[in-house]
Amino acid sequence: MARVSMGPGSGVVAGYHDGIPLDRWARVTAGRLLADEQPRRWAHSQGVGRKAEGTALALAPADRPVLVAAAWLHDIGYAAAVGGVGFHQLDGACYLRRLGVPPRVCALVAHHSGADAVAALVGLGPRLAEFPDERGPVRDALWYCDLTTSPDGLPVSYRARLLELRARRSPDDPVVRALADNGEERAAAVRRTEDLLLSVRFGHPAEVDDDRRTG
Repeated sequence: MARVSMGPGSGVVAGYHDGIPLDRWARVTAGRLLADEQPRRWAHSQGVGRKAEGTALALAPADRPVLVAAAWLHDIGYAAAVGGVGFHQLDGACYLRRLGVPPRVCALVAHHSGADAVAALVGLGPRLAEFPDERGPVRDALWYCDLTTSPDGLPVSYRARLLELRARRSPDDPVVRALADNGEERAAAVRRTEDLLLSVRFGHPAEVDDDRRTG
């Protein structure tokens, strides 16, 4: 099992194997990578992870731990120990792949919340394309959980999250510029997940396209 040494106070991140509950491993790993070094990023990740734990109940049972794991792990690429090229979605996905995390979780982390448009702007599109981009309710739900959680881990509307993002980053930031390319795709993922949650809440499950297409 791979082990990666961390900085002082952060402990050791152990590689994943099938005998460990995936969602539990993800929560512990994200905490070890982010809690001491980036407490605000950790607060956001906790908010996203906890929202995913509730949202997952609307998904097929086999998909639930996948969503929860990806939610807890989605921002680990910001941790210094992860290394890489400085693009957190790609760096996190590559790190998880080295630790033996299931490919589906790695791919969800790689493409979360509109990463493709940002990657294209910074010349990393081909690298990101090494990971398949799953289309369907799990991908939608991950984007929803991230895009409706504030940097401090509090629930917010999608609109409020975008306003905060634009206020925090400069207009020239690739993350802001990418909104012109795929802002509607992000909004659509949020809407589909909100519709799914409403349909489950009121006892009329929506038809879910679980065709895990790649693109």
